[in-house]
Amino acid sequence: LLISIGYAACHWCHVMAHESFEDQTVAEVMNAHFICIKVDREERPDVDQIYMDAAQILTGRGGWPLNAFAFPDGKPFYAATYFPKENWLKVLKNIAKAYDTQQEQLKDTALKLTRGIQDIDRLDFTENDQDINFSKTDYQDLLGSWQRFFDSKYGGFKGAPKFAMPSSWQFLLQYHELTQNKEALEQCLNLLDHMIAGGIYDQIHGGFARYSVDERWFAPHFEKMLYDNAQMISLLANAYKITQKPSYKIAIEQSLDFVDNWLSDKNGGFYSAVDADSEGREGAFYTYRYNELEEALTSDEFEVAKVYFNLKKQGNWEEGQNILYTAQSISKLAEEFDLTEDEFSEKLNLVRSKIKTLSLSKPRPEIDTKILCSWNAMMLKAYVDAYQALGHQAYLDQAEANAAFIQQELLNENQQLFRNFKDGQSNITGFLEDYAWLSLALISLYEATLNISYLELSKQLVDKSITDFYDADLGLFYYTSTEAEALIARKIEVNDNVIPSSNSVMLQALFKLHKFYNANSYKRIVQKMLAKVSPKLHKSGPYLAHWAIVVGYLTHPFAEVVTCGSDYAQKHKLLLQHYNPNAIFLGGTTEDLALMKGKTDYNQIFVCVDQSCQQPANTVEEALKQLKALY
Repeated sequence: LLISIGYAACHWCHVMAHESFEDQTVAEVMNAHFICIKVDREERPDVDQIYMDAAQILTGRGGWPLNAFAFPDGKPFYAATYFPKENWLKVLKNIAKAYDTQQEQLKDTALKLTRGIQDIDRLDFTENDQDINFSKTDYQDLLGSWQRFFDSKYGGFKGAPKFAMPSSWQFLLQYHELTQNKEALEQCLNLLDHMIAGGIYDQIHGGFARYSVDERWFAPHFEKMLYDNAQMISLLANAYKITQKPSYKIAIEQSLDFVDNWLSDKNGGFYSAVDADSEGREGAFYTYRYNELEEALTSDEFEVAKVYFNLKKQGNWEEGQNILYTAQSISKLAEEFDLTEDEFSEKLNLVRSKIKTLSLSKPRPEIDTKILCSWNAMMLKAYVDAYQALGHQAYLDQAEANAAFIQQELLNENQQLFRNFKDGQSNITGFLEDYAWLSLALISLYEATLNISYLELSKQLVDKSITDFYDADLGLFYYTSTEAEALIARKIEVNDNVIPSSNSVMLQALFKLHKFYNANSYKRIVQKMLAKVSPKLHKSGPYLAHWAIVVGYLTHPFAEVVTCGSDYAQKHKLLLQHYNPNAIFLGGTTEDLALMKGKTDYNQIFVCVDQSCQQPANTVEEALKQLKALY
């Protein structure tokens, strides 16, 4: 087998496809010696994980396109990434020859490599089966392993290429709230300010590119992924709750405008990505020549654009092109132009609108229109988070439309999820990532709507996950279900990266459901999972950030906030506009949950910890004071 793994927005995947897979000579060699299989890593991350491990073991590096050679049973004996055409032809011929003349040797390699792939996860965990009792000091000490990663100058983590890693910064927001550590908040806001000002943020259409190739967030790799934008919107929403910074509100609104215009299907689902390339080159849609902007704008408008977006005659990037980014504040530029901030912003909005019209006259990048369950759940949660922060009802309506789509197209009557939806079909069994993210998103949707059916579905999905994915002996969840087809290895995902690991997302869902339902069975799983990764927590910094958030839940008071009475809806909405990471929110006029028993007749807010409630609060302000006093 020749297994080539890539994805729609992968630049080098397209390069190799064009140079080699679409070339007649190369195709003849491939078809003569191999059964060639193309895999979309985003549809089949389970397959990708296995052969990526093979590449890492053999070569010490990974990436896409990922090309693996395997026996018919799927056991690989060689794996590597991109090859130029001539090198690829040599690799094909050499492997075909070795398969004919040294097959026993290759079988021996495949056997050893498969064992390595199977063992790589298990060797990573402690044998500790005892519950770990974390203390506040343990939580406070977690920040120590982060210091070496921070880039205090440009924001984010040191080095290049530079990825946002939104889940890391969610931990730092929580850390600031629970410990009042100023650096944690400053580092997060520094990241957001630099990203919003940089070329990684689309200054015209909204939305974030996948990563920056430099340390300044200036030049992005221009593809835009649904999962990046979902997580960035959620992060901005929480940062806005804390700071009320207008620039964060604008970035949320512009980014959701991008999602609405580019990634939204009329059925309520969200597409996966927008390509980096158009017109045969990367970034063509997003970059501009000096003179084309000069022609599209009046002389006054061009002066604003030139200064605000840092345009250079010779271009500020490759081939005479300009990447739009901002280096000065609106207040400073308004002063320079002898305008009020509102007047300057008005001019800037007109400039943006004209540049948008210009860009839309160009050929658009391709959109990857497949719909993936977990990524949709992330965006569902992002819409809820944006609704909480900004109060726009349209955002909550969009979240509910997406929840309806997922239930209609990606969920069967046995609570089994599907991974994908394309051309009216869902045919890939869901992975832990799909169950975990949807469970967590539905908890948020319940908190925003107080519609108990969302919380009940979240619980059903978690119960299904425990049955189909959880290994009680190991104390962790497998990535693939017992109902999925058997591959050569069953992988376990623990490290948080650009997307948090499926185990750490499930950990958060389990903890919150334990609080809603007072379910000790969920808490025992949470404790067992944390015991497994505990030795790594103080060393791994950003790469266990989502796990660290749950340590914060366990070591500090975690509130259950119940809003009842005839005017509950308005009070509840106001409560959600404030940042309270260590709390769940419930309420209404019916006793849907045990926590609400005996409370629904009162126009009051009950702040409880471990089912024990404080003196009822009559106003939102009183309830918020009680919450703040907990820490």
